[in-house]
Amino acid sequence: MMAAAAVSESWPELELAERERRRELLLTGPGLEERVKAAGGRLPPRLFTLPLLHYLEVSGCGSLRAPGPGLAQGLPQLHSLVLRRNALGPGLSPELGPLPALRVLDLSGNALEALPPGEGLGPAEPPGLPQLQSLNLSGNRLRQLPADLARCAPRLQSLNLTGNRLDAFPAELFLPGALPLLSELAAADNCLRELSPDVAHLASLKTLDLSNNQLTEIPAELADCPKLKEINFRGNKLRDKRLEKMVGGCQTKSILEYLRAGGRGGRSKGRQEGAEKEDRKKRRERKQRRESGEGEEEVADSARLMLKVLHVSENPTPLTVRVSPEVRNVRPYIVGAIVRGMDLQPGNALRRFLNSQTKLHDDLCEKRTAATIATHDLQAVRGPLLYAARPPDDLKIVPLGRKEAKAKELVRQLQLEAEEQRKQKKRQNVSGLHRYLHLLDGKENYPCLVDAEGDVISFPPITNSEKTKIKKTTCNLFLEVTSATSLQLCKDIMDSLILKMAELNKSTSENKEEDALSGTEADAGCGVSDPTLNLRAGKDGQCPLVVEQVRVVDLEGSLKVVYPSKADLVTTPPYVTVVR
Repeated sequence: MMAAAAVSESWPELELAERERRRELLLTGPGLEERVKAAGGRLPPRLFTLPLLHYLEVSGCGSLRAPGPGLAQGLPQLHSLVLRRNALGPGLSPELGPLPALRVLDLSGNALEALPPGEGLGPAEPPGLPQLQSLNLSGNRLRQLPADLARCAPRLQSLNLTGNRLDAFPAELFLPGALPLLSELAAADNCLRELSPDVAHLASLKTLDLSNNQLTEIPAELADCPKLKEINFRGNKLRDKRLEKMVGGCQTKSILEYLRAGGRGGRSKGRQEGAEKEDRKKRRERKQRRESGEGEEEVADSARLMLKVLHVSENPTPLTVRVSPEVRNVRPYIVGAIVRGMDLQPGNALRRFLNSQTKLHDDLCEKRTAATIATHDLQAVRGPLLYAARPPDDLKIVPLGRKEAKAKELVRQLQLEAEEQRKQKKRQNVSGLHRYLHLLDGKENYPCLVDAEGDVISFPPITNSEKTKIKKTTCNLFLEVTSATSLQLCKDIMDSLILKMAELNKSTSENKEEDALSGTEADAGCGVSDPTLNLRAGKDGQCPLVVEQVRVVDLEGSLKVVYPSKADLVTTPPYVTVVR
């Protein structure tokens, strides 16, 4: 009885989570280190008796050296496991997997040196992490990766290895079909001496960061990666000095073209001509598909959704988001876009738009644990914008439906409201903003988006500002997606959001046309307000939604990401046409 009472007293969070059947749990704070030390440097076994957990985070605990046995068996529904800034290492004993539902695994900032079989991520046969999409191993002491990583996590999309001691990638990582979905690979600040030509087998690779390594050559085959859009090889002493100069200042497209031509020596004439011929063939096929609507014959013109992408170079006043380096350790990824031509006035159009955003938060964003969406009235947005991280006492915002407050005061107020909500309604889970408070636990700085007037217009993952609130009269919107998980996840969610907006706008327009035919409502649509766009309505009398590119740059002005790029808004339903 006394031992049970001691456990209950030592880990009240676990008792509360069990009683309220919580799906999210965060363990952090000054008292955590002593309790873990008393538990032998491991997590308490009682934690692994909470089978409903979807999200578990244990961060900033210098005495945590191993998760402990029972995790895989006790938490079968776990979607996100965050164990960053602890002391895990030199391996993981026992190994983490199998975790059949895990999608996000963050082991950054630990002391891992190796992940051999039995002390690693999980078994390879059958895959121990079959659904894993994002793996963050940055800031450890890894000298090599497990050869069976691709077999253990075959659906991996984002792999972050920055800040380790790797001198090579395992050959198995680049075997044909090994990681067919991998789109982001970051291994900056390592000791890599060579990049295999087999990297071309990463068919989905979009972003590659190998800066500050010991590479002397970049294989020409890298240019054969069909989706590659962003590369970073700065800080490597390349033998080809012209190429070394290019990676320090040229855009990715120019570097890939140089590699495709074989550098100064050039590829063989036959190979170069063959590559050019293949490129021309692909462009011709894409053009034919656009013109003929291949595979879309069944879709009538009047039933189509049209999205017009406006390139930065076509926009006289493009919006730019500058990123402060402080966000790197808080919530590093952000993607922005502008959408013009929404009609939120008729009926419940605004409510349907907000409901669709909530659904995306619950599904793709995994209840904001993976990413957060924010939408703003563009007319109230004053650019350029700054994405930064500030201490809770320094961050002030006018939250939606509330008075101005410091972030620290707002979070405290929401915590009190959450407890009151639980007591009054006797509910297991809280609702509204209160569901996301645990995502800020233990954070020294909070992420925020600041406009040119110094006002905070977004405080992810909690709330937006009243200043840029969406209204029925809003026609043009600025959209942002932020994440601590991956840049590609931000882009995928932005794709889904924009496609949903096009669908909603189409439905609103059709309902208006029916009302107009019955003479009950005049045309109240606001269309595209920018006269420089000069877009014509389609055959059905509708104007397309216009999606303007937004550039995200660092404080020196170097490009980090632009959305939508040619690689975005590619996988669309048959009834959607994207005009670039």
